[in-house]
Amino acid sequence: MDTTSVYPAPLPLKRRQVFLAVLGPGLVVMLADTDVGSIITAAQSGAQWNYHLLLLQLILVPILYVVQELTVRLGIFTGKGHGELIRETFGQGWAWLSVSGLAVATMGALITEFTGVVGVGELFGLPRIFSLGAAALLLLAIVWTGSYRRVERVAILLGLFEFAFFWVAYQSHPQAHELIGGSLHMPLDQPAYLYLVAANIGAVIMPWMIFYQQSAVADKDLRPEHYRDARWDTAIGALLTQLVMAAVLVACAATLGRHRANAPLDNVADISQALTHFLGPDLGRLLFGLGILGAALVAAIVVSLAAAWGFGEVTGYKHSLEHHPLEAPWFYLVYTLGVAGGAAVVYFVPNLVALSLGVEVMNALMLPLVLGFLVALAVKALPAEHRLRGPYFALVLGVCCLTAGLGVYGGLSGTGLF
Repeated sequence: MDTTSVYPAPLPLKRRQVFLAVLGPGLVVMLADTDVGSIITAAQSGAQWNYHLLLLQLILVPILYVVQELTVRLGIFTGKGHGELIRETFGQGWAWLSVSGLAVATMGALITEFTGVVGVGELFGLPRIFSLGAAALLLLAIVWTGSYRRVERVAILLGLFEFAFFWVAYQSHPQAHELIGGSLHMPLDQPAYLYLVAANIGAVIMPWMIFYQQSAVADKDLRPEHYRDARWDTAIGALLTQLVMAAVLVACAATLGRHRANAPLDNVADISQALTHFLGPDLGRLLFGLGILGAALVAAIVVSLAAAWGFGEVTGYKHSLEHHPLEAPWFYLVYTLGVAGGAAVVYFVPNLVALSLGVEVMNALMLPLVLGFLVALAVKALPAEHRLRGPYFALVLGVCCLTAGLGVYGGLSGTGLF
């Protein structure tokens, strides 16, 4: 058996340098995928259903890869962002429909990210206005003063704080037999369980991820020769983000699920305080604070940039981080309005983090539109030799239909409509 395709040979130096240069869009968008809303969703999943939603986190790894790989393929072989490609392929009206969905998802995501920032500040006794102001100024400075590559590096650095959740999961000492037995039991006949299934799907596949990664690939000027490395970038990111989700779920299942089942987890403080009994007040607060702050900041960068790119692609204004703010004023203005608007809403309307599960379910309900556009572009907009066809097209279509269908069914079941 030829194992070269299964176990790639070590990369020579120049090859490794190329891979490291390509690495970024997939890793950044996946680190952003594990945002504050996703962390709260994973925490609720573990606290309310023990390990029964753990297997779903692993099943979503290949599904996430299949979806985001299409954005890589579209970005590399067309050189265009998602909104621009929809406009050119299907017309201005469909492009505005798509970017309108992006706007709704962006608003919901930014509210959860800034609420997470406030929650971390409150853990350390910082006033709301200080936390929001410092975070907003940092996010504006990162983008207004940097090129795409610099923004990418900062985003990766911030996202690495999410790895603190692996230590939290380890310190919670999950029992192997409970973990395996619980993960294999999936009570799909329970509406409350299906609602969290939908929330987890919506927490993994979000509209802004598709806009961001395709636009980032185009903005980074990745070429067809980079396609293989860009796919590895996406695969590594998909695995990492779901392992973080699994770590949060395991930590809460091993602690709250065992000792305080169905404990309310509506904000960062609830999650942290619920676990400090098992981790110690200082360690629990520090680890959760670092993990959630990293998740919130990297997601806020990605979400705001996705909106700025998306609106630029639909309207035609200059939309690249390689442009100076004076050269692309509308691009930087949309980014700034997203950051400032999200911070302002959270300042004036507290306790919005309770909407986190609802935001993720909303993402799941939007999947038919989001995935429909993505598959249609992969069939119509790509050069003929790179279009979806044959068995792989059937696989992608089946995965997208099943994922979108389960997300919609679970979301509506939880509301009592089914």
